[in-house]
Amino acid sequence: MTATAPRLGPSPIRRPLAAVALLATLISLLFGLVLAGASPASAHAALTGSDPQDGAVVATAPEEVTLTFSEQIAMGDDSIRVLDPSGKRADDGAPRDLTSGGAVRYGVQLHSGLPDGTYTVAWQAVSADSHPVSGAFTFSVGAPSETTVALPSNEAGGGLVGALYGIARYAAYAGFILLAGGSAFVLACWQRGAGALPMQRLVVRGWITLTAATLAMLLLRSPYTGSGKLGDAFDLDGLQAVLDTKPGAALVSRLLLLGASALFIAVLFGAYAKREDEKEKQDLTFGLATGGAVIATGIAGTWALAEHASTGIQPGIAMPVDVLHLLAVAAWLGGLVALLVALYRTPDITSGAVRRFSRMAFGSVVVLAATGLYQSWRQVGSWSALTGTRYGQLLLLKVALVAVLVGVAWISRRWTARLTERAVSVSLSVSADTDTAADTAAAPSATDAAGTAETAGPDEAVDAAPDGTVDPERAAQLSRQRAALTATKEKRARDADPDRSGLRRSVMVETGIAVVLLIVTTILTSTEPGRTEEEAARGNTTAAPAPVTGGQVNLSLPFDTGGQNGKGTVRLDISPGGTGSNSVHLWIDGTDERPLDVPEVKLAFTLESKDIGPLPVAPDRLTEGHWTASGVQIPIAGDWKVAVTVRTSDIDQTTISKNVKIG
Repeated sequence: MTATAPRLGPSPIRRPLAAVALLATLISLLFGLVLAGASPASAHAALTGSDPQDGAVVATAPEEVTLTFSEQIAMGDDSIRVLDPSGKRADDGAPRDLTSGGAVRYGVQLHSGLPDGTYTVAWQAVSADSHPVSGAFTFSVGAPSETTVALPSNEAGGGLVGALYGIARYAAYAGFILLAGGSAFVLACWQRGAGALPMQRLVVRGWITLTAATLAMLLLRSPYTGSGKLGDAFDLDGLQAVLDTKPGAALVSRLLLLGASALFIAVLFGAYAKREDEKEKQDLTFGLATGGAVIATGIAGTWALAEHASTGIQPGIAMPVDVLHLLAVAAWLGGLVALLVALYRTPDITSGAVRRFSRMAFGSVVVLAATGLYQSWRQVGSWSALTGTRYGQLLLLKVALVAVLVGVAWISRRWTARLTERAVSVSLSVSADTDTAADTAAAPSATDAAGTAETAGPDEAVDAAPDGTVDPERAAQLSRQRAALTATKEKRARDADPDRSGLRRSVMVETGIAVVLLIVTTILTSTEPGRTEEEAARGNTTAAPAPVTGGQVNLSLPFDTGGQNGKGTVRLDISPGGTGSNSVHLWIDGTDERPLDVPEVKLAFTLESKDIGPLPVAPDRLTEGHWTASGVQIPIAGDWKVAVTVRTSDIDQTTISKNVKIG
């Protein structure tokens, strides 16, 4: 019999699962963006300001350096370092918490008598959502100078330790999905699966994976947020420090809950699987469902307690919403994996179990859509963040994967409907032939041992004693052989069933998409949300206020050289912004608001009203995207035209200009 794919047109059997789920998912994203007018919800901490500012030139050395962040952070004794031009420490190494009035500020005292030159400020901390953050910038005393300090290019939480910690995070999510989703599938969809060895292995492997990943994260936490050295994973002092933090407490709580879940698994696949009395089994089902829900909610809460949901706006609402979101993911994707295992590895999965899972998956998608709406509002915040930040782009990819997954689930549900229709047809046929079947079944009971021996085939002959009795051992052996032969024939029949094969293929595709979706979701949890990324960009971008006579001049000029990577923005500071000698700092940012390195930058000052200029200035490259020039002479006050020439390749360059009042 040739398998025919189920048609996708209207059918009275089909509930509008795909249409409703897809519509709800898209609405969750769109409304989340429309409602994005509330105050910012920071998640990864971002540096929003500093004193002195990045690239500033001050006349005398400040007494301290202060940093302002978008949210609460955790700092250690060596979290802020100020290095002089020779690379020596210029601070006292003891960050002070200067937070007041909602502004999160930290500062370090500088040594007295610091020489002129360029100083480097490097910082590293742990944000309130448990992720390590770091950065660096420079300022100069008197005038910029050469420095032996290289700005760090690697981010906090990178290297081998960061990679291992990331793998453990992926494994933890996967383990939880198998543990919670597999258990939910057995209790809610296919209770007879509690006695199936493949289902038992699936759930137990999920528990082992989650437990091992949690232990690994607990050991790696200290080097992940600190030194970055793998050997520090077994430093007892570092482990003690981790246990005193919110992420450490969450990981320990997860281990305790996993101990309780081990008892749950033992009962589910032990006493529950062997229970025969229907009333007792119903009572035990209720108890297991209640206890399992409490344990799963607690484990999901350990993520909400320590990550994005625990910080920003409305954490009291965001945390339970995050728990619901994770439970829905586990029920849907974990149940999907359990269904795939049941279809391929167990002999008696029924169409009824598949239908019940279809309803559970539909409910999970509805919960995902509702919770996703709220999460999109908190974490994305604007249309520009949706397309212009990594978090927003990953979110778009996640929505697309969910849409594809729901579409494939629609096809799977059609295969299930065909199985159900055929099962009902077979049931009616069997009912009509009940009397004939009963007579046929009763006939062998009247056959004696001798008759059985005569009708059995050569390979099935039963050794009978002289008095006509049958050897019990031989009879048991033949019974096992017949059972194995029957099971093999049934498996071949199932494998040849086109409807069942079609369902298995579609579920296999669903599972593959679900794995990719899980990877994208895990990456999202460690990615700086769109709101915070835009907030940090605004905080690190110098605005172009109206120039003040005799004060510092600030300019922001967009440019486009026409070539590849030829678009960006020039930020220009002229200090003190008066007649005489001035210092010029120039930053070039790409379209991603990150420093853009270009081969050449030139400046020219022209006072057209007095026919002075152009006065050329050739700034020196200080760091990537940062150019500086000192001793720039402005002879008289007036409305000067500042022209900036940017060359991005051998042939692509442009000149942009703006009039400003200097002096």
